[in-house]
Amino acid sequence: MTPQEMLERALESSTADESVVLVSESSSANLRWAGNTLTTNGVMQSRDVTVVSIAHRSNGKAAAVVSGSVASAEDVEKLVEQADLSARTSEASPDAAPLIDAGVAQGFSEGPEDTSAEVFSSFAPALGESFARSRAEGRELFGYAEHEVRSVYLGNSAGSRLRHIQPTGQVQLTAKSAQRTRSTWHGAVTRDFADVDMLALDATAAQRLKWAERQIDLEPGRYDVVLPPTAVADLMVYAYWSASARDAEEGRTVYSKPGGGTRVGETLTDKPINLLSDPAYPGLETYPFMATGESSSFTSVFDNGLTLERTNWIDSGVLTHLPQTRHSADLTKMPLTPIIDNLIVDVGDGKGTLDNVVADVERGLLVTTLWYIREVDPQSLLLTGLTRDGVYLIENGEVVGAVNNFRFNESPIDLLKRVTHASETALTLPREWNDFFTRAAMPALRVGDFNMSTVSQAS
Repeated sequence: MTPQEMLERALESSTADESVVLVSESSSANLRWAGNTLTTNGVMQSRDVTVVSIAHRSNGKAAAVVSGSVASAEDVEKLVEQADLSARTSEASPDAAPLIDAGVAQGFSEGPEDTSAEVFSSFAPALGESFARSRAEGRELFGYAEHEVRSVYLGNSAGSRLRHIQPTGQVQLTAKSAQRTRSTWHGAVTRDFADVDMLALDATAAQRLKWAERQIDLEPGRYDVVLPPTAVADLMVYAYWSASARDAEEGRTVYSKPGGGTRVGETLTDKPINLLSDPAYPGLETYPFMATGESSSFTSVFDNGLTLERTNWIDSGVLTHLPQTRHSADLTKMPLTPIIDNLIVDVGDGKGTLDNVVADVERGLLVTTLWYIREVDPQSLLLTGLTRDGVYLIENGEVVGAVNNFRFNESPIDLLKRVTHASETALTLPREWNDFFTRAAMPALRVGDFNMSTVSQAS
């Protein structure tokens, strides 16, 4: 059966008052390597169906969601039966709203798309060249590359019929010295691997390992710190994930106004910093409509099919919007601004690259990656975490050696006030969150008084 046929079968077989169906076809390819040798590669296919059944109640509407892998019409009907039964016995949903009638989108009748090992046709030879270079220069490369194409079909009993093709790719590279006493990490995000320069990734890794030949011990304290785009992404993605308008309205987050309401309209920083999401952002194109199988403070199953458009969350330092469902927008009396699956930071006076930002530092730290990030205090969005795979001392604009790792304690909202320099924005791969969020574009940032609270033994 085609995805469209499965979708229609699910809608036709439902006995619920209303229903939403998502059919997702995934095709993926991957390469993995260790010790300068390719270890595995493979191609996989899968198909999943999510059924949202909605039962009308005297006091509202109850929704139930059932998802699973399917191979036949019978599998689909079983999911529908389970969802219908669950909806009939569920309590009314607080986020209930009329289903979206988005009509039939152009391209809905077209088939799913897939990927194959051919996506690595230019990347794989460069990887082989990097292996040879690394062997000759006495280092080892570990990592993987993966590419997925997900074809999503959305339909509901209100008449919506939508289709979206989502390619997603990433490379993660760890380089180690021959004795494995030094290591560094680098990554890249891509849609098709045509823009991934593996030799440049390897050259960056080699340079950072060279820096680490000199080891310097430093005490904890507050430092002038340069964060590359990947580290900025890990901090700002957490800030995005904490930005639910409903949670802010209820007084539970850093975006809550003391005494009630939200901080929308407040200046968070006097720097020309913009935080935004845009489904059409070049290189980070993502779903132009809501497609979700869960209701939360960020999403509602009733909002499936809702059109997504560019939204500025922070505009020139001013908090302008928070992610909303239709339900939370009604509660907060603010514009409907749904969450979008990409995140961009742009600084109005940002210029140059990471190297240019480093060159302006008299004495400070280059912190290449962060990991094990956890929330300490939601009211201030204080986060703690560790540095990993490369912290370097900068003196007079040059990196002079590697220093020990630290535990840090910082709020990404607070550090916006302490940004002193920024590079141009570039596509980047978050290290900590790439299992969940890959589509990010960030500048390198120089931040004053970054709190390195203790020395860490992480390596």
